[in-house]
Amino acid sequence: MRTIAAMGLLTACLMFAGATYSIAQETSPRVTNEIAQERSPSIAQVVALDECDPVTFNATPPAGAGADFCRNVALGYSTTLSALFTSAEAGTPDPGWDFEPEKLVIKKGAIVSVVDQGGEPHTFTEVKAFGNGFIPGLNPMSATSVIPECSGGFKNIAVAKTRILQGSHLDITGLSKGKHLFERCIHPWMRM
Repeated sequence: MRTIAAMGLLTACLMFAGATYSIAQETSPRVTNEIAQERSPSIAQVVALDECDPVTFNATPPAGAGADFCRNVALGYSTTLSALFTSAEAGTPDPGWDFEPEKLVIKKGAIVSVVDQGGEPHTFTEVKAFGNGFIPGLNPMSATSVIPECSGGFKNIAVAKTRILQGSHLDITGLSKGKHLFERCIHPWMRM
């Protein structure tokens, strides 16, 4: 039964990604392509990935995470909770936990749609400078303070608003011209 549910969730994520791509490619047949782009902003998709191991993550979920925190449906490799903390503290965080792509150039008016295709919730928080997240054990050993945008964790409304649950998405609109930095407030090596 779990396998069927996992495959159903995976199928739903793939269908959502395909629908997002399809919507981004549409133009109205009654107007030129240039005018259609002015009326309908483009969509740039970012995917949040992780490889949480449901057995170890759900046995001892991070404080406040609740039951079934990790719902990884990936086929293959999974990172145990202890391995994630060990590699992060050593300064070599798991490369399977990231945002794809890592860099993105968009045109004015574009929507950045961040889709969580990982096994656990993520944040996509805009920050002034990259830094430490709100779970000390996932920051490098030399790191002591949390960056202001992530301080307080999910009790901070600004952080809570950037949370993306598994299989869902968050749309970022109205970005001003210039460089913007985004980071996951839990796993601070997840940056874009």
